[in-house]
Amino acid sequence: MPPTPSRTPMPSRRSLLAALGGTAALGALAGCGVPAAYVAPGDRAVVDRSASDKKLTWANWPLYIDTDDDDPGRRPTLEAFGKRTGISVDYVEEINDNDEFFGKISPALMNHRSTGRDLIVISDWMCARYVRLGWVQEMDRARQPNVARHLDPLLRSPAFDKGRRFTVPWQSGITGIAYNRRELGREIRSVAELWAPDLKGRVTLLSGLDEAFALLMQGNGVDVTRWTTDDFHRVCDQVEREVRRGQIRRFTGNDYTKDLVSGDVLACQAYSGDVIQLQADNPDIRFVVPEEGAELWSDSLMIPNRARHKANAERLIDFYYDPEVAAELAAWVTYVCPVPAARAILAAAEDRDTAALADNPLIFPDGTVRERLAAARDITSAERAEFAGRWNKIVGL
Repeated sequence: MPPTPSRTPMPSRRSLLAALGGTAALGALAGCGVPAAYVAPGDRAVVDRSASDKKLTWANWPLYIDTDDDDPGRRPTLEAFGKRTGISVDYVEEINDNDEFFGKISPALMNHRSTGRDLIVISDWMCARYVRLGWVQEMDRARQPNVARHLDPLLRSPAFDKGRRFTVPWQSGITGIAYNRRELGREIRSVAELWAPDLKGRVTLLSGLDEAFALLMQGNGVDVTRWTTDDFHRVCDQVEREVRRGQIRRFTGNDYTKDLVSGDVLACQAYSGDVIQLQADNPDIRFVVPEEGAELWSDSLMIPNRARHKANAERLIDFYYDPEVAAELAAWVTYVCPVPAARAILAAAEDRDTAALADNPLIFPDGTVRERLAAARDITSAERAEFAGRWNKIVGL
């Protein structure tokens, strides 16, 4: 997910937590099939106003779309969509945290009401919860020929949404290892090297369970598309050992970048998009997709239940899968582009720096990198309480 300036809980989330005992409890309700949480397919849609009401409301994360260099308030690709289609977009940068936003719109969704949003962008591990709860609508791919043609094969069928019926990746990224080559004095090629003696006390891991576990499992040779409970507890045993012996300095959110830049940390779990931005100021900071593999994740677009402009939302999603548009977005966002065909567009750019992005394997992974990437299966609602309890105890949450 993109870097965000703050993660302030919303009042609606506090109210929901008080009523339900946390979002994990709501996930458990869905796992038990409690009708109050799950919405059946026949009760997800309302009359679509798209034909007569040429607009839609889109909720996204901050700093996750292209802006004009001279006027940050302008968003060129959104303006182009409006000119091409006549559809106006109310673009709201209101998502700062997956759990926070889940809590914000849960009361409406679980009570079969409109959220006031036609399109939202959520990390795939959280998308899995929405899909299981029946809180998002199946998309009409007949309205999305670009998606059908250009979506990266690596992202087409995650475990939680086979065939991507309910979700479409907005941007993707890789969770791998970042390190300071100059300060460390050597390369890092594997997850196991995080536990090397010369890194004692200079390593950080991501604090979020869903963000951290897959890469660590891959370091143990696990196929993360079908990992088991034993695989999870093996990772926890390993991390506990490294905490006890002082190998791990701390567990972080997106603030790991500060430790890496300052030199307090020499190696850490990191997101590919962050590292591209750090390298602009410090070329000694490297990102590695370990030999054992790394996690390919996505933040995905979804149309929530009772959205009043579903067809308009589907049309906007397909617009961003036009390779020309995807290339323009990729050049600004610098995450893994879910539209491989955009690479040729960037390669042909007259601007040298823009053209160079086509050869960046962290935006367009090459064959060697792609062979090492895998989308992890999500943590099910039945597993979450047990796994989160153990992981959060280790992390100190």
